[in-house]
Amino acid sequence: MAKTVWYVYLAECADGTLYTGITNDLKRRIKQHNGKLRGGARYTAARRPVVLAWSEEVDSRSCAQKREFEIRHLSRIQKTQLILGI
Repeated sequence: MAKTVWYVYLAECADGTLYTGITNDLKRRIKQHNGKLRGGARYTAARRPVVLAWSEEVDSRSCAQKREFEIRHLSRIQKTQLILGI
């Protein structure tokens, strides 16, 4: 059986804020955040359009959740550095 690939991502909202999340389908998730598909977060619904700013592939949902937790606790400057690859 094929292993499911999980992603941790940062999406930049129209107001310049960053949203951190996890998914196993990046394209679908960004469409959901932008209201093109059902689903998405309440946070991004009021801040559309949303664009994918950064993503990282991880081995499992558990790893994705742990990494998401780490990223959510970074400062804005640290998140920007992550996006820029600094």
